[in-house]
Amino acid sequence: MKICCLGAGYVGGPTMAMIAYKCQDITVTVADINEARINAWNSDELPVFEPGLDDVVRAARGRNLFFTTDKVTAIKEADIIFVSVGTPTKTYGAGAGKAADLKYIELCARDIAQYSDRSKIVVEKSTLPVRTAQGLKTVLEANSTPGLDFQVLSNPEFLAEGTAIEDLSRPDRVLIGGDEDSEAGRKAIQTLVDVYANWVDRDRIITTNLWSSELSKLVANAFLAQRISSINSISALCERTGANVDQVAYAIGTDSRIGPKFLKASVGFGGSCFQKDILNLVYLCEYFGLPDVAAYWEQVIVMNDWQKSRFSQKIVSTLFNTVNGKRIAMLGFAFKKDTNDTRETAAMYVGRDLLDEQAVLAIHDPKVSPEQMFKDLKESRTDADGNPNKQIDVCEDPYAAAKGAHGLAIMTEWDSFKDLDFQKIYDGMYKPAFVFDGRNILDHEKLRKIGFEVFAIGR
Repeated sequence: MKICCLGAGYVGGPTMAMIAYKCQDITVTVADINEARINAWNSDELPVFEPGLDDVVRAARGRNLFFTTDKVTAIKEADIIFVSVGTPTKTYGAGAGKAADLKYIELCARDIAQYSDRSKIVVEKSTLPVRTAQGLKTVLEANSTPGLDFQVLSNPEFLAEGTAIEDLSRPDRVLIGGDEDSEAGRKAIQTLVDVYANWVDRDRIITTNLWSSELSKLVANAFLAQRISSINSISALCERTGANVDQVAYAIGTDSRIGPKFLKASVGFGGSCFQKDILNLVYLCEYFGLPDVAAYWEQVIVMNDWQKSRFSQKIVSTLFNTVNGKRIAMLGFAFKKDTNDTRETAAMYVGRDLLDEQAVLAIHDPKVSPEQMFKDLKESRTDADGNPNKQIDVCEDPYAAAKGAHGLAIMTEWDSFKDLDFQKIYDGMYKPAFVFDGRNILDHEKLRKIGFEVFAIGR
């Protein structure tokens, strides 16, 4: 069997690497028109940072895992084609700001139709609105050689960045949706089931109809994000009443009906999925005439935005209502630890707020590049005369970032931040020295004994 994946991003690359790693008798080719990205996948510096990913890629690459810009050959030779391209939120036209932009999905469908000379199984791996599969099938059938059969399956990813390899190796479930009412559809579903069954227990592989599978991905992310926004809303109440949000979360998390996961209060959730998928769900509810349901889910996003804004406002108000010219050390820029992904990261929004207040940002992150930071903050590295940007200082280590700072903000829960020499950091900061722990990962009592003024989410 030969599998190809169109798209070599955060989902396509690791997922295909795991399939190749676990299924040595299957040839897996990842195709992408971005030559720089493909070159990175073929190098020792992968474009995606995930713990364990390097080992998986090295074991399979060149054996039965290949990365290429030749999408034509990859499509022609494949029996199964995964579509794993971006589905960003639309910025134009109907549904702007909420609906998913499916232009890349449609382009993939047209390529598959043009270059296929036999029947194929096409698998939606990208997160898509309900009933996108029907549009895919329509494009495929309208543009392909007569007589070819394209079975479209939905196989949404449920990866958490930072633990993607663990999630792929031992998934909670694999969801496969297809045409359950036809023999060809059931056969296509079974073909993909057999691929995953090489390493996933059969009782963890769930099969549904197409529409249930497409919707399940959006709803899963919406439910998870809802829990984060819910506990973040309570964190504000805890600060006003003297309660401790971690204690509250632990108390309610021991209830078996609720459970402890995704009840960690923070400066806000980020990443490529939660906000995009909830907005997509909101748009679908509006489209199908369910405005009250749409408003319910939209409030999850509103609460998340408020939490980020509340954090930046707390920094300003604590520093005597002005950060003009003051150095603020931001430790962490990725949206979560163990990834270099900055999409929708809270650090980006808090950073922009502080820049608007004329603060000087000193930023350190172990994995995020300076180029990405400047891009996300919508700032140039130099001014019109070629001089370095005086408002942003990207630092190689956290001690350099904190040197001469008025405040220090923890934006990402990197484990290494817990073990810093905070006495050294305190000695190098202006006094009073403020710490704003946006992830509640530090020993606050220890910091106070050193002399820090500490603000922690929900305490």
